[in-house]
Amino acid sequence: MLELNNIYKTFNPNTVNEKVALAGLSLTIKDGEFVTVIGGNGAGKSTMLNAVAGVFMVDQGKIMIDGNDVTRLEEHRRAKYIGRVFQDPMMGTAASMGIEENLALAHRRGQFRGLKWGITHKERQHYKELLSTLGLGLENRLTTKVGLLSGGQRQALTLLMASLKKPKLLLLDEHTAALDPKTAAKVLETTEEIVRRDKLTTLMITHNMRDAIAHGDRLVMLYEGKVAVDVDGEEKKKLTVEKLLEMFTTASGAFEADDKLLLA
Repeated sequence: MLELNNIYKTFNPNTVNEKVALAGLSLTIKDGEFVTVIGGNGAGKSTMLNAVAGVFMVDQGKIMIDGNDVTRLEEHRRAKYIGRVFQDPMMGTAASMGIEENLALAHRRGQFRGLKWGITHKERQHYKELLSTLGLGLENRLTTKVGLLSGGQRQALTLLMASLKKPKLLLLDEHTAALDPKTAAKVLETTEEIVRRDKLTTLMITHNMRDAIAHGDRLVMLYEGKVAVDVDGEEKKKLTVEKLLEMFTTASGAFEADDKLLLA
């Protein structure tokens, strides 16, 4: 479903601020696979996601989504393939609009907009059913402005919106990092349920090694813009934080896990 072939990206080339973010990154993800991605600060995690989403063009390499070469495709043209949830709960929704209106926007993504009733009774019932699966009581607050929701409620809604059209690829960019531990656990539980239910091909970036081990079918660790560790199946199920750190040290040649990664 996703192929990254020898991807390179350097920011501010030929200046004192030059930063090599991706250095020959190659990664292939199968249809329906749930991959967690971990790595220290500057490892290239968010850069990889932004490259896939088309936020910027890569310097070299090829990006394929579902057999389509999207390497030079603009961000808005890749949107039909991708659903995305950001770290900031304020992104991904329209704060001044109601819950049902936000869902309607996500539902109509890519469709022709004409002069007709905004939300039909059938659609409203469908949104209620979807919201009830979150277990947050939002199905009874359809007209509530999204800006009045808590961070966890808003992130859960964003997740629902991103997966509503069953995208070819779901990108989760540290989507629980801004939440308190209890709320983060709930959103992660919801994430797992939606991904499994809809069989979504998913890339989830996290700084939390325990979350990376507990969720997904496969774990990838980046180091200096390349894949340093890649485990799946039974090997992943047997992973511990200590074992993961040991594998990272072996792959990188030195113990360079940053404080954020360790403390998480």
